[in-house]
Amino acid sequence: MANYPHFTFVFIITLFICFFRGKSSSSWLNNEDNGVIMVQGRREDRPTRCDFSVEMEGQILAMKSGNGSQMVVLFQGTFDALKFLGKMRRKRIMLVGDSIMRNQWESLVCLVQGVIPTGHKKVTYNGLSMAFHALDFETSIEFSWAPLLVELKKGPENKRVLHLDLIEENARYWRGVDVLVFDSAHWWTHSDQWSSWDYYMEGKSLYKTMNPMIAYQKGLTTWAKWVDLNLDPRKTRVIFRSVSPRHNRQNGWRCYNQKTPLKFFSHPHVPEQVVVLKGVLKRMSFPVYLHDVTMMSAFRRDGHPSVYRRALNQAQRQHPREFSSDCSHWCLPGVPDIWNEMLSAMV
Repeated sequence: MANYPHFTFVFIITLFICFFRGKSSSSWLNNEDNGVIMVQGRREDRPTRCDFSVEMEGQILAMKSGNGSQMVVLFQGTFDALKFLGKMRRKRIMLVGDSIMRNQWESLVCLVQGVIPTGHKKVTYNGLSMAFHALDFETSIEFSWAPLLVELKKGPENKRVLHLDLIEENARYWRGVDVLVFDSAHWWTHSDQWSSWDYYMEGKSLYKTMNPMIAYQKGLTTWAKWVDLNLDPRKTRVIFRSVSPRHNRQNGWRCYNQKTPLKFFSHPHVPEQVVVLKGVLKRMSFPVYLHDVTMMSAFRRDGHPSVYRRALNQAQRQHPREFSSDCSHWCLPGVPDIWNEMLSAMV
């Protein structure tokens, strides 16, 4: 990482949706030996904004101070987009999971797209999946929605059934991908009120209730068996990102009005999801890389959009506590950018 060029991004943000007008050139790439030549060679010409408003979720684009006023965000990055694209030339990378994984996908797209001239990149949508294409590199950075990895289906009487031993409906999209990055954790721990299913099913057995971590282990084991049986480690690299921390009531405080990271933990805690995940990965024959972001991200209580996940007018800003506070997703630029720095080193 020490040899990566240093980028300084300065953003003045109310709602961060940026557009960069890139310079196009048909000769901006040198195809020999994966060499790359940038059109914008000088530091002051390097792109500093994300010019893809890829229908990003509003809550992760908000970046405000705790009282709703504007703030200047200085983001010091070392992500080498050209090196990443060089490694991913003629390859597909797919991020699979929930809305926090989409959060990470949006971050990765914004980090990469700025070095590609206008007209040499595009975003495509296919149902709940989406992909950013770096056309001259023949590279795609994709997102596939599968928050539980296993299948969630409608059963009799329109009841929602979570099939702990079925996965192919989701996994069919993962075949032929060069780098697969998975996450699955948050949906498994939703309370009964917010649960996305009415019943669990394993084989022919139907269960109304089950310990969430036992269900999580069963679901992950189904995923692990599919990877072991269907993927070739010589052709596909598999990475599993650990659970992203939430700073909400369950932690004793919320992210609202937090302006600085935590300095330390008096009692460091390893979430149950991480323990279960590590146990499943140890039993696999396929070499899966664990991307552990949980503890490092837990310090960043100040990195969530909180009540500013949507635009608030002047009157609403006077009573921000009347709005729900999103302490799960992350503002961009922010924490997911660091995850992607690590991801780039792993591919």
